[in-house]
Amino acid sequence: MNLRAETSGANLDTIKLAVAAFLLVIGIVAFYYLSGISTLLRVIALLVISGGAVAVAYQTEIGRQLWQFVMDSRMEVRKMVWPSRQETLQTTLVVIGMVLVLGIVLWLFDMLLMGILRFLTGQGG
Repeated sequence: MNLRAETSGANLDTIKLAVAAFLLVIGIVAFYYLSGISTLLRVIALLVISGGAVAVAYQTEIGRQLWQFVMDSRMEVRKMVWPSRQETLQTTLVVIGMVLVLGIVLWLFDMLLMGILRFLTGQGG
């Protein structure tokens, strides 16, 4: 009996996700099909239809798990210690400096290899 209930719940979740996807597709198609209507109205209609699709998707187990993941992620982001403005600036300058130094080194290495290749093939003057 329990297995039958789980199977019907999974089938119902699949149907709900299909309905949510169908709503999104209909909203996007209507947005482009009704191009003669004001863009503001089309955007509002698309947002309302998208909200309905999200509401339908939230009613599934996958939707609830995804929402719980988002809420847990927000909680973890709040726990992070973000660098100060000065630390961010210093790190950015070090990265830019290292990129420039590495770019110059690779350019010189490329010039050296090109000179060797021209010498070996006899194309250089």
